[in-house]
Amino acid sequence: MSDTEDVLEHHLDAFANQDLDEVMIDYGEDSTVVTNLGVFRGLDEIEELFTELFDEFSQEGATIEVDDTIIEDDFAYLLWNGETPDNDYEFCTDTFHIPDETIEFQTYAGKIEPKD
Repeated sequence: MSDTEDVLEHHLDAFANQDLDEVMIDYGEDSTVVTNLGVFRGLDEIEELFTELFDEFSQEGATIEVDDTIIEDDFAYLLWNGETPDNDYEFCTDTFHIPDETIEFQTYAGKIEPKD
C-alpha cells in the first residue's frame, strides 16, 4: 500500500467515524482545501469546514457511498454520492495531493440539490 493510499484510507475512515481529531491529522498548517463553498487554508479553516460537514452528515439517515477511487503517485481521486435530510449529493468528486503523508491540497466539486 502506498503512502497516498494509507493517508486516504485513514482520512475516509476518520470521516466515516466523524472523528474530527483524526481527520485533522491528515492535514498540515500549509494545507489548502478548495470547494464551491470557498477556499479553506490552514488547520483552523479546514477544521471549521469539517465541523460543518460533520454537523450535516451526523443527522439520522445520512449516507455516503464511494463510487470510485483512483490513486496515482501522490494523487488520489474519489467519485462519490450521498444524502442527508437536507441535501442530495448527486455527483461529487474530491481530488487530493498527498506528498509526504499529508494532504497538501484538496479540491471538491459536486452537484448538491437541497431537499424541499
